[in-house]
Amino acid sequence: MSEPCIVALGGAGPWGSGLDEEVLRLTGQVRPRVCYVPTAGGDRAEAVDAFHAGLGDRAQTSVLALFTREVEDIRSFLLDQHLIYVGGGNTANMLAIWRLHGVAVVLREAWSRGIVLAGVSAGANCWFDACSTDSFGPDLAPLNDGLGFLAGSFCPHYDGELLRKPTYERWVADGLLPAGFAADDGVGLVFRGTELAEAVSEVPGGRAFRVEPSGPQPLAVRSL
Repeated sequence: MSEPCIVALGGAGPWGSGLDEEVLRLTGQVRPRVCYVPTAGGDRAEAVDAFHAGLGDRAQTSVLALFTREVEDIRSFLLDQHLIYVGGGNTANMLAIWRLHGVAVVLREAWSRGIVLAGVSAGANCWFDACSTDSFGPDLAPLNDGLGFLAGSFCPHYDGELLRKPTYERWVADGLLPAGFAADDGVGLVFRGTELAEAVSEVPGGRAFRVEPSGPQPLAVRSL
């Protein structure tokens, strides 16, 4: 059984980019079994097709769809994977649907077994206690109902959306969100167990931060 591993991506490029290659490498498999969970985006067919096209030559790809559910035994299906990759979209809706279908419980078991968990935007938010999200309308808002595999909060798109940085820093400073981590688009945070192991970037100058009530502190970032 491998050490639990989570990769939280602030934002990623097309499938097969540098961050995806790094996440695949973390499985330790030549051709890993990878399940894409597109719940946050409403299981859009275009997103599913892009996933298969982008990773199908390097991985055994499958999808867990919950809006039109075809997998009866979710536990067996997910625990047979080397990597579970969660797409972006609406964090709050995704968490609610996962809890209704029992996915949240299975993901914790998968994590404890050393199956790599990864995701971008909403798919990164979900692993933490709390996050910055646009789940509730056009404006950003704090959400304090994450899965809690990782302590604290997360903010994706730190440089990619104008209001992400100032709102997140203010919420942490005011106690509306616990201290946490922020990542630019193209940057991933790799957690071993519950501790941050490293930050990696597929873009030049990509940044990551530890954000405390006193302000953001930059983290070392390894270029891919």
